[in-house]
Amino acid sequence: MNFFAELTRRKVFKVGGAYLVVAWLAVQAASIGFPAFDAPPWALRIFILVALLGFPISLVFAWAFEITPNGVKPESGVRSTRAILLIAAVLTALAFVWYFKGQPSYRADTQPPSANADATKQSSAGAAIAVASISRKSIAVLPFTDLSPGHDQEYFSDGMAEELLNALAKVKDLKVAGRTSSFSFKGKNEDLRTIGKALSVANILEGSVRKQGDKVRITAQLIQTEDGFHLWSESYDGDLNDVFQLQERIARAITDKLEVILQGEQQQRLIPVTTNNPEAYALYLQATGIFNRREGARFSDAMTLLDQALKLDPKFARAHARLAVIAAIAPTYMVLDWAAATAIVEEHARKAIELDPTLAEPYAAQGQVYTGQRRLLEARPQFERALALDPDDTTAAFWYATHLIMSGYPRQGYKVIDRVLAVDPIMPTALLWRGMGYDYDGDNVNAERLLQRAADAKLAFAGMGLSYVAAAHHRQAEAIDQLAAAFKALRTGLPAQSTDLLARGILGDEPARLAALAMLDDYLKTRPAPVSGFAIYGLLRMHEPVRALAAAQDAPSNNDAGFMSLLWSPYEHEARVLPQFPEFARKAGLTAVWDRYGEPDSCHKRGPGDYVCD
Repeated sequence: MNFFAELTRRKVFKVGGAYLVVAWLAVQAASIGFPAFDAPPWALRIFILVALLGFPISLVFAWAFEITPNGVKPESGVRSTRAILLIAAVLTALAFVWYFKGQPSYRADTQPPSANADATKQSSAGAAIAVASISRKSIAVLPFTDLSPGHDQEYFSDGMAEELLNALAKVKDLKVAGRTSSFSFKGKNEDLRTIGKALSVANILEGSVRKQGDKVRITAQLIQTEDGFHLWSESYDGDLNDVFQLQERIARAITDKLEVILQGEQQQRLIPVTTNNPEAYALYLQATGIFNRREGARFSDAMTLLDQALKLDPKFARAHARLAVIAAIAPTYMVLDWAAATAIVEEHARKAIELDPTLAEPYAAQGQVYTGQRRLLEARPQFERALALDPDDTTAAFWYATHLIMSGYPRQGYKVIDRVLAVDPIMPTALLWRGMGYDYDGDNVNAERLLQRAADAKLAFAGMGLSYVAAAHHRQAEAIDQLAAAFKALRTGLPAQSTDLLARGILGDEPARLAALAMLDDYLKTRPAPVSGFAIYGLLRMHEPVRALAAAQDAPSNNDAGFMSLLWSPYEHEARVLPQFPEFARKAGLTAVWDRYGEPDSCHKRGPGDYVCD
């Protein structure tokens, strides 16, 4: 009791209470003022640390000193201030040592990985995972919320966000997370720190769109992922004729706030005015939504929407380019033969390039459709041109990577996918292909890690890869289910009800294998045109390489990607050493590519067009 009375007499309680009130007010002021002057995040943490550190020191000084008419003097019984000053110095030193050495973000053993990390170095489950250094000039653009009265303008709100993302991605001084990864958080209400860590960005742009008739209100806010602090927020009102100007104002506000350096034409304009017809632009955004979601059953609707947009504005270059891109992948999603698809791609890609030579998309579309047609030597320059125009176009880069893998250059292709995942770390198809590449290399740990991420990202056919993982763990029933589910999600072109039978034939016992082979025999006797790529895939997986090459060599299948990538895996050594393989390689256009670009990973050149593979 005497101790508490002494605390009261020496005004320790009063000093402590007053200090807490003043410190709280000071911290609140600093949390507003520091960001306003673009102070780095650690500055506010230092300020808060000093404020907290001052509290015990103020109590020590209140106990040890008293205020007298003759000034501040030690309390009676306190013989020297040296002990007090020593305590304060020790507390200060311990606090700063903890701050700079005790927190994970400052530990010396934390090493940032390179953007193009070679994940093969992470082959053990217990390997340390480096924490990426996140640049302050980095951002993810989340899909905007549709606040329209009928909640029927989702395509428009998504389109606004994507347009801003595409424009910001072209700013050299700014790192922008890829669209697929950013949009994977749509509707999930995740904590911003979680999103920032997953996408390796320091800032997030989120917002909403309210569209009613011709009137539009766009609200956007820029938020720091580290502490949730709102750097900037603004609402913009206009009509559909103003939509590009509204986007321009938002994009420029962001680049100003993040202090990025704009170069060349970006100093005048970030968002190009691609059409002066608002209705054509709305149709373009609707078709883009279908394409981005890969709604194959609606691809014909998307192509119709773009045709309507081009009737309204024949000079709408991006609509021509988007129509070419959809047609380039349509044969794998809908009933459209390669010849018809190629005619659409070439017509609209040519028009898009004539109208806007800076667009990468039409070149990527031509590269993809030529790959589907096995015009491989023509395809590669198209991809290279697309990536020269826009190195951060993850769709073009991913298509280029699959082209390389199919052409016999898997090592080079997987390096391109690594770069894609550095920009767009949750791109499901890239995760699938890279995970399967790890499986082919015998790296089961990284294979399972990436393939599970693809499944978590809701990739419907992730089972193409996860079936390998389950089989490696001797979970045969699960492996069969995974593969069958993947076949059902893809347009195999095989007879109905054949997917389960094919999966069991690939991964089941000998009777199941024989039953699946009989089904494929019956199918191939009908001479389907084009033949199913998954029939060829199934023959390879069931150790029938001679029959697989015979079915594959005369014409492109409806999906060459699945089986031609498999051809270059260790599983298909038996196919590559067959005497029939050189003829297949010649007819598939592979040897012409090798003569131009060099030996593939698993073959050696004996002469022009003459290769021996192992």
